[in-house]
Amino acid sequence: MTATAPARPDARGRSLTERLGSMTASTAKYVSLILAAVVTLLPLSVLLFASLKTAPEYAETGPFDPPSDWFNFDNFVTAFTSGKMLEGFVNTTIVLAVSLVGTIFLGTMAAYALDRFAFRGKKLVFGLFLLATLIPGVTSQVATFQLINGMGLYDTKAALILLFMGTDIIAIYLFIQFMQGIPVSLDEAAMIDGANRWTIYWRIILPLLRPAIATVVIIKGIAIYNEFYTPFLYLPSEGLISTSLFRFKGPFGAQWEVIAAGTIVVIIPTLVAFLLLQRWIYKGLTSGAVK
Repeated sequence: MTATAPARPDARGRSLTERLGSMTASTAKYVSLILAAVVTLLPLSVLLFASLKTAPEYAETGPFDPPSDWFNFDNFVTAFTSGKMLEGFVNTTIVLAVSLVGTIFLGTMAAYALDRFAFRGKKLVFGLFLLATLIPGVTSQVATFQLINGMGLYDTKAALILLFMGTDIIAIYLFIQFMQGIPVSLDEAAMIDGANRWTIYWRIILPLLRPAIATVVIIKGIAIYNEFYTPFLYLPSEGLISTSLFRFKGPFGAQWEVIAAGTIVVIIPTLVAFLLLQRWIYKGLTSGAVK
């Protein structure tokens, strides 16, 4: 019997089996990426085709048929005028900006107190925060609605701002994870120099939490921007960008081509924000996980 000759290594010292395994892994990676891109882009292409079609053309053609006129922007004009999407953008910007500022200050101050101070019942507070994350928000909507209505905030932007500011426990945990990586010796050195707790928080802790703040702003901002249920329930008289599309749904049907155009308009700011800030999203999430 003749012995089988061993596989010759390549320039990097890898055998044939290792090279085949590497090629298989690389092929599987690119195939999965292509499939993910198709699954993501296919619905968006259907949405784009529908937004550029007229009502008769939308009814007579299939979802994958391209529009006859690629420069038909009448549906976008209708979405802005009849759907009052400009008003929705303004209201969304106001609610989004105030809610994010409040979330940052409340979240960072709560995280600073929970991480830096030792007090009785600290573990209980952590446990209550964890318990709150396990309770579905829809189960407490009756009590929440009664509280908002009792304070006279129903059908005001203040109701949305208050709800968005006070329901982000995940942000507090993210701030705590980042704060645990900040040495306590910085606080002690500042106290030796005569700084009080507020000065330490404002001058030292808050600037060092910028990666976590950026992550919370992006994730929380997108969540508020896409939220439909809360604005629809607590602010029925004014439209946000998520509820403006609902104007085109009537009891006898829906203007799907106009809804598609409005959806494209809604998607564009989120897409641009994600493409510009994706580095901060990944960096903030991975840093928080390590810490």
